[in-house]
Amino acid sequence: MTAEGELDRRRRAGKPAILAVLPRGEAIRNFVYSRALDDLLSEREVVLATVAPSDSLMDDLRARYDRVHELPSVTERRPVRQVRSLLDVAHGRHIWSEAAQERWRRRDIEATTMPARARRVGWKALAIPLATDRGIELLSRLERATSRRFPPGTTAADLIDEERPALVFNGSHIHSAIAMPVVQAARWRSVPTATFLFSWDNLTSQGRLLDVYDHFLAWNEEIADHLLRMYPRITADQVTVTGTPQFDFHFHPENSLPREQWAELVGVDPDRPVVLYSTGMANHMPGEPEIVELVADQLAEMTDLGSPQLLVRVYAKDRTGRFDELRARRPDIAFSPTLWLDEWLTPLPADTALWTSTLDQVICGVNIASTVSLELMMFDKPVVNVAFNPSSIPRHEIDFARYYRFDHYRPLVDSGALALATDPHSMRIALREAIQSPGAAAVQRRALLHEMFGSTLDGRSHERVSRALLDLAVSAAPAPETSSRRAPQADHP
Repeated sequence: MTAEGELDRRRRAGKPAILAVLPRGEAIRNFVYSRALDDLLSEREVVLATVAPSDSLMDDLRARYDRVHELPSVTERRPVRQVRSLLDVAHGRHIWSEAAQERWRRRDIEATTMPARARRVGWKALAIPLATDRGIELLSRLERATSRRFPPGTTAADLIDEERPALVFNGSHIHSAIAMPVVQAARWRSVPTATFLFSWDNLTSQGRLLDVYDHFLAWNEEIADHLLRMYPRITADQVTVTGTPQFDFHFHPENSLPREQWAELVGVDPDRPVVLYSTGMANHMPGEPEIVELVADQLAEMTDLGSPQLLVRVYAKDRTGRFDELRARRPDIAFSPTLWLDEWLTPLPADTALWTSTLDQVICGVNIASTVSLELMMFDKPVVNVAFNPSSIPRHEIDFARYYRFDHYRPLVDSGALALATDPHSMRIALREAIQSPGAAAVQRRALLHEMFGSTLDGRSHERVSRALLDLAVSAAPAPETSSRRAPQADHP
């Protein structure tokens, strides 16, 4: 360390550290690669409790931050798991959004054995009567009491006692199983806690937020408002809208590769237009290789439009190999590399430039109700959404069209900013229009992004995150350890 660095460390040593919990590789991307945590170092020590995707990445983290602890894998004790499962099932029935209904239906289908079906019936029988405001309040209190009575061990508590931080920040609320012991140990020791709401659909499509956080950072005002409506115990002064650092990379010129270099990396002809197909989760979008091949066949017919080629980016978390046969059989379809480590599903820094450049270089994009739709719009690229099933997937099993009724995605469909292909014929029409007239829905795209994100699409969300964390480290006071910060509201009808 340089003399200047040692002086800086001594200057910061008089203030308690900020402890950042990184429970997933994507949290490392969002808060390390974006430099959000680096921005804290001028005023505070920064300590990490993180998953360890690789030795080289851990070495880099140790070189950047004051202290780095590997998050231990823990198993919650059975009473805690049971109460949380019951709370999760009751919460889904309570909010009963389109996504929650689909999740409920899918859990029924996944219970394929007699014991699994019996357990599923039992959970539903217990949960449905508790799917009210008062029932959820009761279960939340029970979850906190059970978690405190049956802690998973002492490692997390020892970490908090050793570091005595000013603030504990969980970089991803939804990937919290491994993070939860650290966060709740902080809460029980009256250390303020904060979390980042990981994605735009999580509140309506994922499980219950456990009552361990004093403050929340959100993508946008809509998500913040939704949080306040769904969780009456949370007050407006506990929520800060920062934008999301995962989009910051798209607004930094150094992440834009020259077209020839990008084309060589992904295996396409730089002189022909490129259409991007970004795939989804295998269990949510079965049969998707059939859709990809259909799009490729339709593009092959469009020789009058410059012979557009199809580039496929397989969902980074899809490790099923379901596209391997298509990749081998159709050399005309290019498949982009996905530069992620398998351990903890961790994007590498090089992937941010590759992904930003891909969005910049393609002429339009196709997907099934994906966040990629928003990212394409940030580059003013047309979006075509697939709203019909592959012929091999019956609609009574999974209905792709239903995804467009989900609470988080419906505003995109209603905005007119994208084209919804409801069958192969309308897909062909939408693709041709997107390639021929890429500016046709530009006004609607800009309006949608402005309504969703306001002024936060500026490449500076990491700075707002850093400022929010520094402010909280000074001013935040932990709430009392209770799940009732407000009186329970009347039950939903």
